[in-house]
Amino acid sequence: MSHQLRKLTKGDKVAIVSPSFAAPALFPEVYKLGLKRLEEEFGLVPVEYPTTSKLGASAKERADDLMAAFSDSEIKAVIATIGGDDQVTYIKNLPLEPFVNNPKPFFGYSDNSHFCNFLFLNGIPSYYGGSIMTQYAMQGEMDEYTVAYLKKALFESGEQELTASDVYKDEGLDWNDESLLPIKRQVWSNIGHVWDGDIDGQGLLWGGCVESVDEMLRHDVLIPTLEQFENIVLMLETSEELPTAEYVFRVFRALGERGILGCVKGVLVGRPKAWEFDKPNTAEQKEVYRKLQLEAVLRAVRTYNQTIPVVQNMNFGHADPQISMPYGGQVRIDAKEKRIFADF
Repeated sequence: MSHQLRKLTKGDKVAIVSPSFAAPALFPEVYKLGLKRLEEEFGLVPVEYPTTSKLGASAKERADDLMAAFSDSEIKAVIATIGGDDQVTYIKNLPLEPFVNNPKPFFGYSDNSHFCNFLFLNGIPSYYGGSIMTQYAMQGEMDEYTVAYLKKALFESGEQELTASDVYKDEGLDWNDESLLPIKRQVWSNIGHVWDGDIDGQGLLWGGCVESVDEMLRHDVLIPTLEQFENIVLMLETSEELPTAEYVFRVFRALGERGILGCVKGVLVGRPKAWEFDKPNTAEQKEVYRKLQLEAVLRAVRTYNQTIPVVQNMNFGHADPQISMPYGGQVRIDAKEKRIFADF
């Protein structure tokens, strides 16, 4: 990456934006809780932009907010409220100057994969994680693990180890019921990282949500070249849509057929969220869902690359707690010691 991002200090102003879906408009109390935590846990000052709470804002309006947030020298970081499903329609049309001339940390995941990819292509690292409505406004309290990695991303520099959390949670509580905001979500014990391959890998992190990467491929969005992929470690994870193992296999196969899996230095996969309100899977069903995806990913990668390290069930993406992964940062996979380090 050509830009070294400046770290924040307490009291800094941060932009709060909704580049995809304006969830704060529908769930204002959840949003307020997220902003309160940003101020109290991290000592940062949120600055809301015109479309942050505007349902149905046009692509132009949302693009204007992103440009304004990056162009304002008083704003030291930009944080998305949540993801969505339509960034593919406008991120590719953004002008480069506001971002290249004013690089700063951006935090977002899911549909924000498109903006992270755009920044990556312009030499600007970002952080894949840490959305206001989900991580900051976590019911009960923020996850200590999530907070620790957010603090590394916001305030600390250098290489940090990416460890597995002891527990995980992926079953939500209804945002429409404000009485649930003080209630902690149920947790389950985490089996930790699932390794395959015994050679080391090192490169820049690129990727995001499998469904968003699929959209990039379908819409012929600009992504790194095969030459660039030779210095990349893929990071991929699936969304709350709970895609089938067959679908995930096909997206990975598309990456293989395009020559990408043959080039990359490793593959990191986030723990798949395996429960959603419209798919309330039992513990057993969740286990089967995750196992099928794990096998599908490995089968696809090994069809195109027999040697690179593949590490699954990592703490990034749509299940919590969550690492805000340094998208565009260096990652180092030590296969012998089974340890992973990333440059924040």
